[in-house]
Amino acid sequence: MMNINSFHLHKNKRVKPRRIYLALLLPLLIGMFSCNLTRNQRVQETAFIFYNVENLFDTIDTPDKNDQEFTPESGKAWNTARYQKKINDLSRVIAAVNEEALPAFIGLAEIENREVLEALAESDFLKDGKFRIAHKESPDRRGIDVALLYNPDVFTYLYHHAFEVTKDYDRRFKTRDILYVKGLIDKKDTLHIFINHWPSRYGGQEKSEPNRLLAASVLRIRTDSILRKNPEADILIAGDFNDEPHNKSISEILEASNDCATVSSSGLYSLFLSLDKQGVGTYNYRGEWNMIDNIIVSAGMLQQEKGELYVHCDSGKILRKDWMMYDNTKIGEKVPNRTYGGNNYFGGISDHLPVYVVLKRK
Repeated sequence: MMNINSFHLHKNKRVKPRRIYLALLLPLLIGMFSCNLTRNQRVQETAFIFYNVENLFDTIDTPDKNDQEFTPESGKAWNTARYQKKINDLSRVIAAVNEEALPAFIGLAEIENREVLEALAESDFLKDGKFRIAHKESPDRRGIDVALLYNPDVFTYLYHHAFEVTKDYDRRFKTRDILYVKGLIDKKDTLHIFINHWPSRYGGQEKSEPNRLLAASVLRIRTDSILRKNPEADILIAGDFNDEPHNKSISEILEASNDCATVSSSGLYSLFLSLDKQGVGTYNYRGEWNMIDNIIVSAGMLQQEKGELYVHCDSGKILRKDWMMYDNTKIGEKVPNRTYGGNNYFGGISDHLPVYVVLKRK
């Protein structure tokens, strides 16, 4: 233990012990007071981003997963250097939503496991966000899941649950779960979050659509159960739906409208239907843009009540920077720069563009 009587000031004059104790305690008291002020401040504005990160796998062959193509020995030659580059690139994209502050919520699709989530959260661009993880391994045959990263200073986690999308008559059908996360913003406002990655369009739109209608039905049952208890509940639904806002799964099963004036008090609202109508998209397939990444909110989140979080009707945004894009000369347009095309390594970030929304407080 340090002997306080060994402290000296000018000309070796001894300092009285009581003054030393006060000098030592004062910074501590100020720090404690400052922490309480910070802890009690209410969030005035924060972002929610959703990003399909295109096959974020580690380099290890997991026995119970069909992940062999993402190993150093595979045709893709997926190695540590490429993995670390992708982690860094993805974190740079997420941080680009706002140069002054990281988003408090990061919804993700096509991640392999908790380990890749931890690597992303601890990356240079994101580590200051102190992100925690909500995730559950899904039954998807390729081993890809959805997840949510959240800042615990903004969002007080209560619990999460994975809702399965299954067919009783077809046990071979396996797809990603719908991740539900419930928590509090500022320890006051309850927020219900659903992260989705619905079945793909493999085999064509018509043949594959029933699978997405099934996923939409599972989600609708869950949102209805929340809204029956509280018609003004704050619900935020995000994901890669593999359907566009005008498709049946979203427009008819979820009944997510895009008319801010007429959306029912217990209805859902698509923040990206208007962009879809303009021909804008997040994914480019053979030269055609598709708005398959979407954020949908409950009517309660559109209400600009004093002191409560809300979103503007036109607040859905697509994050697009030149350094995220590839100049496709075949179609004469810039498209998302993907990591792979088959086994060909392009070194890009993702074949999707992320979508985001800013939550505000009046």
